[in-house]
Amino acid sequence: MIKRWFSSFGKSRVGERIYDSGLLRALLRYLKPYKLLLVICVILLILTTIFSISLPYITRLAIDGYVVPPHVRVKFSGKDLLFEEAVKKEYAQNLLHLTDETYLVDLSKIRKEDRFLLEEGGYLSKERYFFLDPSGLEPSEREKTLRALSKYPEIFSEKDSSFFARADDLKKMEKEDIRIVREKDLQGIRFLVLVFILILILNFFSNLLYVYFLEYTGQKTMYQMRIDIFSHLLRLPLSFLQKNPVGRLVTRATNDVAAVNEMYTAVLVNGLKDIFLLAAILFVMFRMNVRLTLSILALTPLVVYISFIYRSKARDAYRVVRKKIAKLNAFSQESISSMRIIQLFSRQKENFEKFKKINRENYLAALRQLVLYSLFRPVIEIVSSAAIALLIWYGGKGVMSATFTFGALVAFLSYIQMFFSPIRDLADKYDIFQGAIAASENIFNLLGEKTERVGGKRLTHPKGRIEFQNVWFSYDDEWVLKDISFSVDPGQRVALVGHTGAGKTTITRLLFRFYEVGKGRILMDSVDIRELDTASLRSQMALVLQDIFLFSGNIEQNIRLENPNISEEEVRKSLEYVNAKFFVEKLPGGYKAKVQERGATFSQGQRQLLAFARALAFNPRILILDEATASIDSETEVLIQDALGKLLQGKTSLIVAHRLSTIKNADKIIVLHKGRVIEQGRHHELLKKKGHYSHLYRLQSKRFLST
Repeated sequence: MIKRWFSSFGKSRVGERIYDSGLLRALLRYLKPYKLLLVICVILLILTTIFSISLPYITRLAIDGYVVPPHVRVKFSGKDLLFEEAVKKEYAQNLLHLTDETYLVDLSKIRKEDRFLLEEGGYLSKERYFFLDPSGLEPSEREKTLRALSKYPEIFSEKDSSFFARADDLKKMEKEDIRIVREKDLQGIRFLVLVFILILILNFFSNLLYVYFLEYTGQKTMYQMRIDIFSHLLRLPLSFLQKNPVGRLVTRATNDVAAVNEMYTAVLVNGLKDIFLLAAILFVMFRMNVRLTLSILALTPLVVYISFIYRSKARDAYRVVRKKIAKLNAFSQESISSMRIIQLFSRQKENFEKFKKINRENYLAALRQLVLYSLFRPVIEIVSSAAIALLIWYGGKGVMSATFTFGALVAFLSYIQMFFSPIRDLADKYDIFQGAIAASENIFNLLGEKTERVGGKRLTHPKGRIEFQNVWFSYDDEWVLKDISFSVDPGQRVALVGHTGAGKTTITRLLFRFYEVGKGRILMDSVDIRELDTASLRSQMALVLQDIFLFSGNIEQNIRLENPNISEEEVRKSLEYVNAKFFVEKLPGGYKAKVQERGATFSQGQRQLLAFARALAFNPRILILDEATASIDSETEVLIQDALGKLLQGKTSLIVAHRLSTIKNADKIIVLHKGRVIEQGRHHELLKKKGHYSHLYRLQSKRFLST
């Protein structure tokens, strides 16, 4: 599955162009298992958007319907009789005749086009009028209202049992009388306030569920991504792992995944919401006033252009930042791991200076990204402020000319702020998005790397015969092994000797298929190991190195390595075989004694003994010792040789050793020189030949005697 998804990214590296759409498609594939949750999120998102854009609209209704009196005076002059008669006929139910050709009309009942024509023709008064028809009130309320109105005959005029007055004149009334007269308006406002609060509550819960479900989906996605990365790392060939620093690979599974997670939680959660909100706001604004909306949208191309420039610059900046972070992590991990050597050779100052240099590179890369961000956001703020200024100028004129209501202006201001708020946050989202895209490139490059081949024949009844046939191998361009041919019979003990760089360790790596041969073939029980299942092949062998790695946990866990087929009794027997039982039982906790990372609390000899016990517990058919006793003192080596003598009975073993004294009893010794086999035979046979092996043995013997 992973290979199919990400193979297209395998050849890409930082600096090459990978389009956002391809990366996004790969990222979105992780969301497929959560389709139902995403559908629920979309429904909640639509509800949240509707609730959000309803709030300014309710404010508009409150202002235009109840706070600001909606009535104005209309005076028909007779200059356009056809138009005037059409208006009278169209709005006959809404016109209150005052005198001659003067009427009172509720502006909210007049269509926007007609209102504009009435304003252009000079028919509408600039003043607003308060209008009240007491006949619709309850008897007690009507009596109270009429009593209050009777106090101000100079303010209120009566027409057909209805009362009207200039809105500005209401200020001359006592506060209690204003409350009584405008009780109907106050009731309307109270109702809208309740609706407003209800929508706020519904908006809160719908937004809460939306964020929770989407965050949950994001966390599950990141969980799966980390699983995929770690699973992929476990199946990558040793050749890849040795070419890439540990810190860089750790960054992929931690920092880079965290960056992608931030994109899911910040960009996806809020980004989808912003898109829906922007679309809804534009719809409402166009419904309210097309010309004003278009004039504000005229600024949009500038925003798009600025965003495009920022996008291209930020993408490159973030690529560099992710690369520098990985480099910093790799150096930090390497320095901490090798702190003993650094302190031993007093290289703290030099190492610190190197760290400062790498850290400064990271700082400068992050600073460049910050400069881009700090330039982008203020520009968007300026454009947003320009849009608000344009609205106040254009909308204010409309309010003064009665073609635009005050409530509509207030609602428009709210919508403008809601419209530009996501755009103002675009810089933050771009920051996160570009960081995630750069991190995604790194992740999918890693996931696109070819893993070790899975499948093949399985060794059911292995005998343990090994044969190298004309094997050639190179790490880069230069051949390390040249036409290597030898065989190891079942149960035979074979030693590989030679100078450093002769190819001894490379042979063991090829046998485990950590690398593939360049030419020739390696046979296991007469079967080419390339045809065998890798796990099956390696399960028949155990490798003990000079540099022992112990995992955090306890001693028993380090011996069993989570293998349920190895019992506690077998663990104890393995420790007893290699004479490690005596020091283990003295530890606090015994076999359950805690082990720190890399076995830091144990001596080199103790770590070697535990490594032998681990190999023996797995009961391999083939045992490979790669200079495993090179760092062990002579007393410990005697104990190990005694244990190995018992254990290797009937097993095939391949021993890589510099100390030739440890391989005298080998059934066969293969001498390597510059990647070629130059001698083969038993110890005494090779000494008689007086060749390369004899020369090495004499040199070591002289060195031993001199010490």
